[in-house]
Amino acid sequence: MAAAAEVSNRSVILKRHVTGFPTEDDMELVTATVRLAVPPGSAAVMVKNLYLSCDPYMRSRMTNHKEPSYVPDYVPGEVIPTFSVSKVVESGHPDYKAGDLVWGMTACEEYTLITSPESIFKINHPKLPLSCYLGVLGMPGLTAYAGFFDVSKPKKGDYVFISAASGAVGQLVGQLAKITGCYVVGSAGSDEKVNLLKTKFGFDDAFNYKKEQDLNAALKRCFPEGIDIYFDNVGGAMLDAALLNMRLHGRVAMCGLISQYNLELHEGVRNLACVVTKRVRIEGFIVMEHFGTYRKFEEEMVSHLKEGNITYVEDVAEGIENMPAALVGLFYGRNIGKQLVAVARD
Repeated sequence: MAAAAEVSNRSVILKRHVTGFPTEDDMELVTATVRLAVPPGSAAVMVKNLYLSCDPYMRSRMTNHKEPSYVPDYVPGEVIPTFSVSKVVESGHPDYKAGDLVWGMTACEEYTLITSPESIFKINHPKLPLSCYLGVLGMPGLTAYAGFFDVSKPKKGDYVFISAASGAVGQLVGQLAKITGCYVVGSAGSDEKVNLLKTKFGFDDAFNYKKEQDLNAALKRCFPEGIDIYFDNVGGAMLDAALLNMRLHGRVAMCGLISQYNLELHEGVRNLACVVTKRVRIEGFIVMEHFGTYRKFEEEMVSHLKEGNITYVEDVAEGIENMPAALVGLFYGRNIGKQLVAVARD
């Protein structure tokens, strides 16, 4: 039967646990074969991966943690898990049939057998670009939505600061904040990204943190009356400077710490006294705890996209062989917008 054909399956494995900055040599492209079938009587789903996601959190999973993290470490010699947009090839699950388009957790390979279909979502708006489901309509989009509305609790007129603001999450937080009626400033690592924030994403102001000698002074310049909401994607020195500039009862949504992921000894935070004196609330969050609100988020975001209220930028690498370079590039600021890898177009 054609459905049970055996085909070549290229995949990217982790060769070793990583310390410091990851390199392409920490990963390897290998080729095996896979039978396009699901085990008889199982509820598994076999998918062909069309797009693979590159996300900063993946760096943490490359580490051999002494204490367990919120998600398991990657296992050397095994295929690297990631989010993907995929097409169902064969299914033993009643909710999925061959030809269905889905997004969710699969792996860095051409074909994946999903034994836990609760980790995938059916795509409800296939006329939109499928790549949207790894960005604005996928995990980064839900992260932005949940982190801003559920954690930050914005009010019209709030002063909002976003670090790593041109990334997959930051660009959306900024636009959601503008829709809410907030004043929005972002930081990014190049003049090109700063210009993107102000022209394409509608931020009120933005600055290149690499050109600032004093981050505290930069934030005082941009927020002379202080910050109500800091959406933190980087941690480190930027978090320290933001704490100095928070207003009374400000909120800090801790989304990511990309400035710390490649350090063996993480930087400390010195300005915690501001949390007490200004009654600042700092709250971390994990997007997986918000997947229950996905359908509500999806419909709201689709409406914004169709009405032109939300725009987005993607950085697409072609071919699974370019997955290691695309992933490593995240930590050198090479990408602009959501980084993904196109594996197949149909």
